[in-house]
Amino acid sequence: MVLDALGKSLRGVLQKIARGGTVDDALIGEVVRDIQRALLQADVNVQLAIDLTQRVKRRAKEEKPPAGASVRDFLIRIIYEEIRSILGKERPFEFKPRRILLAGLFGQGKTTTAGKLARFYQKKGIRVGLVAADVHRPAAIDQLEQLAKKVGCEFYADRAQPKAELVVRDALARFPPHFAIIVDTSGRSGIDPDLIAELGRVRAVLQPDETILVLDAAMGQTAGRSAKAFHDAVGLTGVVLTKLDGSAKGGGALSAVAASGAPILFIGTGEHLDELERFDPTRFVSRLLGMGDIQTLLERFEELVNKDEAQKAAEHLMTGRFTLRDMRSQLASLGQMGPFSKLLSLFPTFGGAKMDESQMEATQSRLRRYRAILDSLTPAELDDPHLVRGDRIHRIARGSGQRTQEVRGLLKYYDQTRKAAHGIASNRKLRRQLERQLGAGAEPHA
Repeated sequence: MVLDALGKSLRGVLQKIARGGTVDDALIGEVVRDIQRALLQADVNVQLAIDLTQRVKRRAKEEKPPAGASVRDFLIRIIYEEIRSILGKERPFEFKPRRILLAGLFGQGKTTTAGKLARFYQKKGIRVGLVAADVHRPAAIDQLEQLAKKVGCEFYADRAQPKAELVVRDALARFPPHFAIIVDTSGRSGIDPDLIAELGRVRAVLQPDETILVLDAAMGQTAGRSAKAFHDAVGLTGVVLTKLDGSAKGGGALSAVAASGAPILFIGTGEHLDELERFDPTRFVSRLLGMGDIQTLLERFEELVNKDEAQKAAEHLMTGRFTLRDMRSQLASLGQMGPFSKLLSLFPTFGGAKMDESQMEATQSRLRRYRAILDSLTPAELDDPHLVRGDRIHRIARGSGQRTQEVRGLLKYYDQTRKAAHGIASNRKLRRQLERQLGAGAEPHA
């Protein structure tokens, strides 16, 4: 997950509250200092961190928890709300045929982001045209062409044309109105009159629905100044923050850009084309604090190739009717939903957990073995796990090339997962979330 160090520190604060005796002035003071230290280490502006922690301290002492809520839960809620407040407001982004202009300086990730946005649109069923309007760097044109091939979308460039606005004009004539058109533009080492003038000419031709600035999160607090300068010059509709997966300064970039008045639309969480997320401050803070993000998990489920099987497995998970067939479907889906480490952060159960690299590799290896075992089961065994015993275990082990201990390990893993599924079915709030997403109205079995 992005900003691991900040998330770990903040989860430590919440654990301190949970383990503490009474919520008194001493505990509040200690919690405030820990939050302030965590924010400063994540490069959040000093004054912003001080103001936030002072608000937490004041609210914790002056406000009373609502009826039925404990003082501890109320303090956690205050921390959640105040951290959420420094990340700006969510701005809706419509996925429909639109014209999108990407702007930014050299090396910020514009071209890669163009490919990621194209992939995002294609997942929504909208055809995309990528336009290479960086006329000063032939390598950027080649890179965008390769990305278009990977995504499977249309591409336009004119390597002989030195004027970006004319490239865009010709692209508009080529692509039909039902396409989403994403234009990658030139960058500079700094915001200079030539860059602003070229962007102005391209905007006049494109008439974009969205003018999006792409910023590297490693810029830290200076990202806010860059966002404001571009916003004043060309009128931004949003910002994409890239490379948040490895940035120690991600907290500074997030809070500084939000303070600039330019809404954050997306965050880049890795190098792969699928590693671009809609930025929802509420969900982001929930994951940061280890509270999970079930909605994002369900949305990733929706993007799977076999949606019918995914929905059926999710419905069985919700209602407690969980079989080895459902487990096989879910394990097959994991590879399509993204890296296992990122998926873990979406679950409330695992949000506070931290696996090191060796543990993660061992877990992924075990899941691969489990998939091989499940592929060796008969249809009857997949539907009735109680049949898998005695000689059948030896037959399945031979058929999958695994040891009998691995088959028994799978059965134990299945039993644990089934019990977890029953817990989900018993959780009314989570069940309602799942029902709304899946359109299911069935009552869970006891």
